This record gives sequence, C-alpha cells and structure tokens, in this order.
Amino acid sequence: MPQNIALVDDDRNILTSVQMALEAEGFEVRTFPDSEEALRGLTLKPADLAVLDIKMPRLNGMELLQRLRQNPTAATMPVIFLTSKDEEVDEIMGLRMGADDYIKKPFSQRLLVERIRSLLRREQARAQPAGSDPNAILTRGELTLDSARHVCSWKGKHVELTVTEFLLVKALAQRPGHVKNRDQLMDAAYGESIYVDDRTIDSHIKRLRKKFKDVDAEFSQIETLYGVGYRYKE
Repeated sequence: MPQNIALVDDDRNILTSVQMALEAEGFEVRTFPDSEEALRGLTLKPADLAVLDIKMPRLNGMELLQRLRQNPTAATMPVIFLTSKDEEVDEIMGLRMGADDYIKKPFSQRLLVERIRSLLRREQARAQPAGSDPNAILTRGELTLDSARHVCSWKGKHVELTVTEFLLVKALAQRPGHVKNRDQLMDAAYGESIYVDDRTIDSHIKRLRKKFKDVDAEFSQIETLYGVGYRYKE
C-alpha cells in the first residue's frame, strides 16, 4: 500500500504543488488548509508522516503538534515543520516539542521528498521486531540501544527518542571519546544526500540531553567541544 502523507498549510498553492509532487512519487496525500480540520482528521486517522506549516491562523503548527502528541494514535507520527527564514526560535521550540525535522520556506520540493523518504525509512526500521542478531544491541555503560527496534534505555529506564535523535546517539556512542563534527552527525542522521544547517544538529543535541536528564538528572555523557563538535564520554 502507498504510504500516506498529510500536508497542513493555509497556503493552497503550496498544498497543491506539494501534493502533485508527492503523488508523482507514489505517495497517497491528504491535504488540510486548516489546522483544526487537520487535528480532527489526523486524530481519527493518523498519517504515516505529517508536514505542518508553523504559521497558521487560530491553531498554529506547534499547537497542532502538541495536541497531536497528546493523542495515543498520533503520538509517534513523524512530523516535519515548514518555517520561514526568521523563525529560528520556532524551529528550536518545534524540535523540542517532538518534531523530527524542519525545512525553511521557500524550499525545494525535491529536498522535501528526500526528507520524507528518509524519515519513513527510519520509522520502518524502528517498527521491525527485535531479531537474534547480537550486533543490533549496542551497550555503552548505562546506555543500551536496540537498533532493530530503535529503542533506547538509560540505567534500565526507557528514553523516548525520535528516529533522528536515536541515530545521533548511536553515531556518538559507537566510538566513545571520539569527536564527531556537525557534518558527520548530519550524515549519520540524515544521509549524505540531504543538507541541514548546524543549528538543526545543535537543537537535536539540546533536546537529547533534556530527554536523558528527565530520566537521570546527572546525565552528562554527551559533551560539547566548542568549535569542533560533540562526543560521547568514555
């Protein structure tokens, strides 16, 4: 069955053009010009992935995401935000609230398609049942990563991570003590064919630390080397 993508934007020109581009790639597309209509529709029937504009009347994209995350049926649905160039604060807030990625307007439709495909591939990997391959389990001290299911735990407690966050932790924990610069982390989380700016990686790292500290206030394994990158403490 074709994968289902939800587009939520009050700009009908964007809805129409992106819908045509996604349908040409074989996706099934549902469009919502109104965020409240999208909330009703996605609560009843979540999509495989949603693309939400941040600036919308009545209920903006972040408020919509917050409401969707409160619903069990849509709590883990991957979300990409569409933002304007001057919305850095909104981007960071959106990532902290559980969005998986963001793209700035005006954007390349090809880039959006590739971001969508990348996130869907990661979601499929996370949904796979745990296998017998011992290499699927990575243990670093109190950290355990189950790559087959994209499940993370710290000191035996579950840490809820998006697929992007999981891949960033894995990239750092695979080689403790070794510094990963932002370009290397971009490749690990997004693939070499997709570009994101440095602030996206920094925002993900900030949100990662908060999630681990919610489980353990003493968590300090992810270190920043200013001007260089990040590393997982040995």
